[in-house]
Amino acid sequence: MLPRYCTYTHYFRAKLPDGSNSTETERWRNLMGPNNFEHVHHYCFAMMKTNRAVLLARSSEARTFYLNDSLKEFDYILDRVSPDFVLLPEILTKKAENLFLLGRGPVAAIQLRRAIQLKPDYWPPYAKLADHYKDVGDVAQARETLESGLAANPGAAALTRRLDALGTAHQR
Repeated sequence: MLPRYCTYTHYFRAKLPDGSNSTETERWRNLMGPNNFEHVHHYCFAMMKTNRAVLLARSSEARTFYLNDSLKEFDYILDRVSPDFVLLPEILTKKAENLFLLGRGPVAAIQLRRAIQLKPDYWPPYAKLADHYKDVGDVAQARETLESGLAANPGAAALTRRLDALGTAHQR
């Protein structure tokens, strides 16, 4: 349930079949940047802990533990990668999802706005932010967020569906 690149990261490459494939390791290192790739295993850890919280935890305490533990992994990588790291908007969005699950919506919204600022045409943070605004009863802000997302990425069907669900037919 993890991205393929996790196999070739610092921690996993010695533990997984094919992880020692130096060609693949180099390919991912070149795509992500050598310094960034050295820390990506912490993002993989964060996703593993998220999966444990959402899919495997049998109690609210265990779920909360894994979600909080995932935040440490997100923070580790966020503190160490370059500001132009290609996965940064995704990492911020995934961290925000976990913050929402922990009931920390305002902090999650900050992460999503940062992701949007870094990559305005990346639609997932708009969707999560609009969902948050809708959940707290701020339909106008939800609509504005979706419209901004569609202005940056007109083909984002998930944003169009959300906007339509708010009762506004979106004209393309």
